[in-house]
Amino acid sequence: MKLSDLALVPMRWQAVRTPLIRLLVMRERARSGVALDPFSPALRADPYPVLRAIREQDPVHWMETARGWLVTRYDDVSGLLRDPRISADRTPMSVDASWRRGSEIQRWLESSLLGLDPPEHTRLRKLVNRAFTPRVVEPMRDRIAEITDELLDARAADGRMDVIADLAEPLPVRVIADLLGVPREDQPLFARWSSALGAAFDIAFEKATIDAADRAVREMRAYFRPLLDARRREPREDLLTALVQAEEEGDTLSEDELYSFCIILLAAGHETTMNFIGNGVLALLEHREQLDRLSARPELVDGAVEEVLRYDAPPQATTRRAVEAFELGGKRIRAGDLLVLSIAAANRDPARFDHPDELDITRTDNRHLTFALGPHFCVGAPLARLEGSIVFTRLLQRWPDIRLDPDRPHERRATGTVRGLRSLPVRLT
Repeated sequence: MKLSDLALVPMRWQAVRTPLIRLLVMRERARSGVALDPFSPALRADPYPVLRAIREQDPVHWMETARGWLVTRYDDVSGLLRDPRISADRTPMSVDASWRRGSEIQRWLESSLLGLDPPEHTRLRKLVNRAFTPRVVEPMRDRIAEITDELLDARAADGRMDVIADLAEPLPVRVIADLLGVPREDQPLFARWSSALGAAFDIAFEKATIDAADRAVREMRAYFRPLLDARRREPREDLLTALVQAEEEGDTLSEDELYSFCIILLAAGHETTMNFIGNGVLALLEHREQLDRLSARPELVDGAVEEVLRYDAPPQATTRRAVEAFELGGKRIRAGDLLVLSIAAANRDPARFDHPDELDITRTDNRHLTFALGPHFCVGAPLARLEGSIVFTRLLQRWPDIRLDPDRPHERRATGTVRGLRSLPVRLT
């Protein structure tokens, strides 16, 4: 039995898991000189030095813990995102594979837009695009500004706020709830479900994490079922109605497909936007000259949005699987091999971006990969960008002297594949 196959032995797995992963990381480092340790506090605090070393020394790098290839150069990642030899199949192969294989979240992932390939993906994407159009998103601009102002008003008298708890977390939940047309009193459920799903995509997830994600998937299906039935009987001006009515050449979304997209919208729309806002505010606070420039020239906000998305992307990586053998960076990729496409490393590749480790809100030609490329380009990207531009503008209009709270340090979330903050305390004046 191979060392990496020990994960398939369920007995006493929890007791041997951490030592096994440590051994795999040591073997990885011994073979190539670099390694990505999913348990490393330094990696979670700042992954970019490690990713830079891997990109420079071994850009197509075998990860023992993921049992797949970590791809780190921009041209390689962007090319693979559009390569028909690559599948969106996300069947797990890591040392924790037995925990996710056969789970509710794995079944959902494999049957959703995120896990399908053309032509089935093309069919579903056309139907979703019929519903999730700029005509649906753009009217949300005033509502997003209204929600943002309400959240900022609540902290104005105090002179302090936690950007995550008071702004970045509640805003996308309320926006998605309004977009879908669900009751406001149900919004706390959305945040809980989204957090449970997001945690299941970490490199070093626990079995309890998968159990929580499975419960979230089951609860979301049960939640959306009566709402979708109600929209069929009594249509409204909301996204749920648009999804129910979406049609392309006589084709419509099935019940399972409707549930699946609602879950995607909730999980990606909340988790990604929350982390994008938190990471972006922190990046600006840590680069005062850029914050002051944006405060003085709010017309730069669209460029600032793109730059913070590039500089500290919430989705650090995405996975694909090779459907045929090919060569990449001098390495032989076999059919069936897992590919971990490092968005974070690609977004900091000096072959694509000048001075990539610097934050520059006036950067031009900023085609980052945070929302992916090709058929799986993020359907919610326009909404996330809109929320970010409104938040940055409103926040700096009110408090151009905003700064980190010296008495309360910010905290990173304990995840590897999704980069975000648990808290971001600031002083407003």
